[in-house]
Amino acid sequence: MTRSARPIAARAAAGTLLVTALALAGCAGGADPAPEGGGGFDPEEEIELQIAWWGNDERSAIMAEAIDLFEAEYPNITVVEQPVGAPDDLFNRLATDFASGTAPDVFALGGAKPQEYGAAGALLDLSTVSEQLPTDAYPEFTLSSAMVDDTLYGLPTGGNAIGVLINPTIFEAAGVELPDASWTWEDFTETANEISANAGDGIVGLDLRVQDVLGTYAAQYTETGIYDWDGELSVDADVIQQWYEMEQELVEAGGLPDPSVIVEHWNVTPDLSLFGTGKAGMTFAYSNQIGAYQGGTGAEVQLLTPPSSTGVSGVAVLPSQFWAIASESKHPEAAALLVDWLLNQPEPAELILANRGLPFNPDTLAVVEPLLAPADALSAEYVGTILEVGVEAPPQPAGGAMLNELSQRIESDILFGNTSPEDGARQWVEELSAALAND
Repeated sequence: MTRSARPIAARAAAGTLLVTALALAGCAGGADPAPEGGGGFDPEEEIELQIAWWGNDERSAIMAEAIDLFEAEYPNITVVEQPVGAPDDLFNRLATDFASGTAPDVFALGGAKPQEYGAAGALLDLSTVSEQLPTDAYPEFTLSSAMVDDTLYGLPTGGNAIGVLINPTIFEAAGVELPDASWTWEDFTETANEISANAGDGIVGLDLRVQDVLGTYAAQYTETGIYDWDGELSVDADVIQQWYEMEQELVEAGGLPDPSVIVEHWNVTPDLSLFGTGKAGMTFAYSNQIGAYQGGTGAEVQLLTPPSSTGVSGVAVLPSQFWAIASESKHPEAAALLVDWLLNQPEPAELILANRGLPFNPDTLAVVEPLLAPADALSAEYVGTILEVGVEAPPQPAGGAMLNELSQRIESDILFGNTSPEDGARQWVEELSAALAND
């Protein structure tokens, strides 16, 4: 059963770099209202748009082809592509661009950035271009991370959800029965320990690379997960202590490898992880990463909902990225047509597929699903399951960007015996609370 969220606007924290940039540009604090749409799109006017995103060469090639189709559909619009490699490269550049008045018309945002930029006055209110960019097909929960004071500033490119990847070949070799969706954390730890004890060849039960699953775990014990709808911490140290005690017990019983091996694999790519090289029976991963993990396993991996000992799944479908339009764009209607093209039209959907997550627009998803590779098809099936049994999570506040680094750092201190789970959990709460208070 999906847990409904309180219908209030999530907190929007404006980052220092962006606020400074907007102040230099003379548009911070709402001094200059965003240009209103509705002036109409003139198909005879020669228009140039800039669009920026992050990603690899494959994404750039897909985008180039999709934009070529857009320019053929709208021959009066020329689109200048401005790809960068990493998200931070784009965000740092945007701060400079806003300060100089040269921000791209359309750009990708992720995490807490839509709220941060929206609160700072950098983004166009999408209701002003609803004729060119309808948003009514999107489920309400997919939009909350881009809402500030009931105003929508971005549209999600698609979504994914965290789950447990399972290598059935390893389970079979270890003589361990495959779990089902009814499993508990007690079942989970027992399964991991049995695999390590019986699979042989240095294979372990669990590969624990990222701590994002801690958000799912917290949501099984709290009303809203790690954060509440005001951007404050909603989980207490007792829940975090439980998680770290479980990790500690898994190391002691063998379900997890030696702490030095855990730390060594924190930052490797999925294909080089213990699970990705066929050396672990289970790992936590996002649904859009199935293909990346599956490559070296030699098995058709399965994806299962995380365990729960409370009857609440705790899993949320999360938007992977958002397309947003600069409030200072000279051509908001044309920019809206470009976003609509990338998210809502069938021709580019056949190219983009699940490159930025599975589409939330049902019509677009209907185009994409029959064309998906097997790994992406498994991801689509899983996301559909989470939409039925999952929860709605509040947006990550800006200060929450440190979550994975903080959780791994304290994990290391606990597993190497430098601190206790109780003290580590207390430190986790103190540091994250301070980060949230400072943003």
